[in-house]
Amino acid sequence: MTKILVTGGAGYIGSHTVKKLGEAGYEIVIYDNLSTGSAAAILYGKLYEGELNDKQCLSKVFEQHSFDAVIHFAASISVPESLEQPLNYYSNNTSNVINILQCCKKFNVNQFVFSSTAAVYGEVQDFPVEESSPTLPINPYGKSKLMSESIIRDYAQASELQYVILRYFNVAGADSSGKIGQMGQKAAHLIKVGCDAALGIRASASIYGTDYPTKDGTGIRDYIHVEDLATAHVDALKYLEQEPTSQILNCGYGTGYSVKEVFSKIKEISGVDFPVVETSRREGDPACVIASGKKIREVIGWNPQHNSLDEIVRSALAWEQKKLKQLNPV
Repeated sequence: MTKILVTGGAGYIGSHTVKKLGEAGYEIVIYDNLSTGSAAAILYGKLYEGELNDKQCLSKVFEQHSFDAVIHFAASISVPESLEQPLNYYSNNTSNVINILQCCKKFNVNQFVFSSTAAVYGEVQDFPVEESSPTLPINPYGKSKLMSESIIRDYAQASELQYVILRYFNVAGADSSGKIGQMGQKAAHLIKVGCDAALGIRASASIYGTDYPTKDGTGIRDYIHVEDLATAHVDALKYLEQEPTSQILNCGYGTGYSVKEVFSKIKEISGVDFPVVETSRREGDPACVIASGKKIREVIGWNPQHNSLDEIVRSALAWEQKKLKQLNPV
């Protein structure tokens, strides 16, 4: 049985991927500090609680298990926070990649799947975004991830490491079975914010910028269902097992929705006309980012099953409703 180390496997995307890996029959070890993740979200595998900058602890986990591959999620992901705390982002997102790769080298682990981001592209001029598009990140979050990509690529050139780097677009939604979803208390994903506003958890939802050069003045993003993204990681792992050629792949559907369109969909599905506050742009936010998903389909055979804003919103709203009922049982 193939044994996988999943760093950040208790987090939002990590836990959904762990579920998919478990269902596919992989043996899983999760390494997470639980700063934003939750042990309750782990449905398969064994959890080790630890920090990635604790080299002794990390090395001990590698030593205790003979890993065939690593899927690395653990990272800080907030663009506004990265502007306020850039050193934390370069430390957590970039330096810690070196720690993991040093363990891979020491314990001869040569398959690596990395969680990257569309933020590496920056202010995109042409759509849809191809993997060959210029990488000019405009915030420390995107820069920290692009640096990590460079480190992985350089190490691969000097070793037997084979990798798949997955550049995510905007992830949303929840497990269709209702078992897991977004657990983070400080999560600021747009669809979660809208669902919280619809359920009265937040007083309102905000639109940061209504003067972008887009169809309605608000930012446009390519939203991907978290289950499809989790499947992409399993597909990437299977690809490396069969065809060990390193790849960089976009994870998106190729369809963009504006902030106003997303909030309108949440209002439609929830039946709640929640307040929306329009305010100024946030520094570091590009106007529009839409993925080309052609390469990932062709290279690793990714076949998304949840390509629908309606389905994404319904699953996210159902999950938030479930959490609310658990907190306030009748």
